This record gives sequence, structure tokens and C-alpha cells, in this order.
Amino acid sequence: MPLHQGPDKHDERPMSVNPFYGEANPVGGMTEAPPKHRLPDAPLPPMTAYQVVHDELMLDGNSRLNLATFVTTWMEPQAGVLMAECRDKNMIDKDEYPRTAELERRCVAMLADLWNAPDPAAAVGCSTTGSSEACMLAGMALKRRWSKRNPKPGARPNLVMGVNVQVCWDKFCNFWEVEPRLIPMEGDRFHLDPQAAAALCDENTIGVVGILGSTFDGSYEPIADLCAALDELQERTGLDIPVHVDGASGGMVAPFLDPDLVWDFRLPRVASINTSGHKYGLVYPGVGWALWRDQDALPEELVFRVNYLGGDMPTFALNFSRPGAQVVAQYYTFLRLGREGYRAVQQTTRDVAGSLAERIEALGDFRLLTRGDQLPVFAFTTGHDVTAYDVFDVSRRLREKGWLVPAYTFPPNREDLSVLRVVCRNGFSTDLAELFVDDLRLLLPELRRQPHPSTRDKGAATGFHH
Repeated sequence: MPLHQGPDKHDERPMSVNPFYGEANPVGGMTEAPPKHRLPDAPLPPMTAYQVVHDELMLDGNSRLNLATFVTTWMEPQAGVLMAECRDKNMIDKDEYPRTAELERRCVAMLADLWNAPDPAAAVGCSTTGSSEACMLAGMALKRRWSKRNPKPGARPNLVMGVNVQVCWDKFCNFWEVEPRLIPMEGDRFHLDPQAAAALCDENTIGVVGILGSTFDGSYEPIADLCAALDELQERTGLDIPVHVDGASGGMVAPFLDPDLVWDFRLPRVASINTSGHKYGLVYPGVGWALWRDQDALPEELVFRVNYLGGDMPTFALNFSRPGAQVVAQYYTFLRLGREGYRAVQQTTRDVAGSLAERIEALGDFRLLTRGDQLPVFAFTTGHDVTAYDVFDVSRRLREKGWLVPAYTFPPNREDLSVLRVVCRNGFSTDLAELFVDDLRLLLPELRRQPHPSTRDKGAATGFHH
């Protein structure tokens, strides 16, 4: 090992070690477990520290085989290089990094155009750490607009949405003291019903949330029908209720694969839209986007201005410091793919989802709830005559093969329904889909021989992921 010669030739201190697994030197050897609850007393050489962390991370699941997550797990190497070059840039410091700020502005303009804003140049928006933050911002804007319309002291605001909304909306209502008015599932309707949503609205309703791509089964909610029901409500009662579209996933699928589907700013009642750049925006986590149709939809008092970073900087995100790398990667992906490239990628992903759903149905043990023909996502459950095992058994056994497939129960009023869900993403190829079906097929004979489902505590077995 290299030695450092101090003033005294006998003062020899080891400065680094060769991190062989058999190395017994206490300074950097691999014979002892790394500290877990306190800082080590002495530094380790960089390669030794790297190897310790690297080896522990090998026990993580393979992200490419994770069929639970909507988050992007593959990008081109060039995108990774750009992100590495920008990881030290603070997104909030727009005066110091003006070109990064310009790329963010361009992304907002491109999304406003993609979502048919009446005047894309007048649309306002920002990047966020993901859709959860974007939804918080949209909800805050809805609440502030409501408070200006209804300055009655003691009035409690409410937000109408389907019970299938992502958990971030539950958090919003909790954090900002808004009453959630949830529309339960009924029968084979697994998301919001427009007429039921309108019936729950009153003068204290800050808005209605529509989901373009439900987390539970991948289906689109009928945004146009929702707006029509609210138009009728306004004609009858005078209540003017805005709509926010949570397009965390579908906001980057529908514009390319379903261009005739009217769900976006073409509907005058849609005040704001969010999406996750790190989902079907095809960027590594975490980046999201929140857009408002015009300046009036985002109250000015929610925009804060600071000058202590140099220059006057408006900000209306919840987070302050965060890396600019993901925003740069989003612009790279927009530039790299364009509309036609996004259409090709999303269509291929939808084709893989549809084909995989058909193959699973053909196995004979499962019943499809959705088929991947909206989001490239589908949910399925065991057939009515399958009694030896349940979806939790399937999820557990697939995990043994390396596949992460969530099993979970639906919310009210369909708690009786337990499903598996498969999310197909860019990078989940036809070859991988075939391997998945082969592994599932090989598991079935043993599952069929069980005397009964082995899962007793289904709550503990649930692997539901947003």
C-alpha cells in the first residue's frame, strides 16, 4: 500500500488500501461491517467506500424488472452524461445558471403547446420534483382562488375527486385543511363518475380533480364529460367550479397516442394540469411539471420573489434548492424525440402492454380488468373459479423470480377486489415481456396445487406502488 513519509522516516501512515475482500488492515479492510448508526472514526479510501456501498446496493431489486413503478428506469447514455454535467447546478439559482433556467422555460412552453393552451406564450408553469409537488401547487392555487370568491369567515373548503386519486391529494387535503369529498368505486366503474362529482359540489368546492390515467388500473377518467357536468351545474346554480387534470402519466401519453381525446386546455374549465417528467415524460426521477392556462389561474400572491442569489427571481415551487439535471434531461428528451419520437415510443409501450395482457388472459387463470389500451398499464385478478391461490400468492412467487408486481385491494366500495398491476415502460421490451409470461406460466402448476391461498395478512402482503 502507498505510504506517506513524514518528517521522521519512521512516521509511516497508510493513506489508502487496496480494497481486496481479504484485506485485514483496520484502516480500510473489508473484514468488518461498515458503521450503520454513527460516523466512523477515520476516513476510508474512496475506492473502499465505493465498494462497500456498491455491494450493499446489489441487494436492491432490478429496476428494469420492476413492473410496479411508473418511474422511468432507462435513458440513453447521452442523457446520463448531461445529467452528470448538471448535477451540481442549483435549479433555483436562475441568475447563476441562466441557460438551465432557459431550458426550463422552453419545457414549460412546449408543454403548454402540447396541451393546447389557448395562448402557449401566456401559460405559466414551473418544474417540480415530481407530480406530488405539482399537485400541491395546483391545489394551493385552487384554494386561493376559492377564498377570493368566497370570503365568508369560517367556511371550510372542499375538493371533489374519485377515491382512486394518488395519495398526494390526500396529503394536500390534510396539510392545507381541505375537506376531501371522495366518489367511491361502484361495480365495474373504477374511477370518478362525472354526475356524482357535480352532485358533491357546492359553494365551498375549490375544484374537481380528474385523473388522466388512474394509478389503480391505468384507465382515463372522462375529463370532457366531467367538464360538461360542471357546465350544466353552473347553468343551474351559478357555481363555477374549476377542474385540475392530474396527468401524472397520461399527460405524456394521450397527446401522442390519443390526439382526438379532449381532456386538456381545449376545455375552458380546465384551469391547470400536472405531469411527471420522470414517468412517461421518459426522464429519470425526479422531475414534474405544473402548468396553468393563464396568469389569472395562478394567483400572484403565491409567487415569491427573492434577490439574495443575485437578480430578481420569481419562484412558486414548494422546494427551493434542487438539481437542474432532471430539467436538462427533460429538454434533451423533448429535443431528441420530438412529437414523432414520443409517439413511436409510447405506441410501442402500449403495444407491449396490450400483447402481454392478452397472453396473461390466455393462460386461463386470470381475468383482465383493463387491457393497457389507455395508459400502457393493465390490472388483472384471478378467475372466479380459481380458489387455490390469490393475487398475493402470485406477487410473492414472481418476486422470487426477480419480478416486482404489486398486489393490492381496491378502495371503497370495491375492497372485495384484489388485483395485480403491470406497468409497461420504455425499456420493457417484447423479449422481457415473453420472459415474464414464461416465468408466470411456470409458477401456475405449483400454485394450482395449493390447498388454499397462503396469504393470511393481505394488508402486509400488498405491494402497491404509485
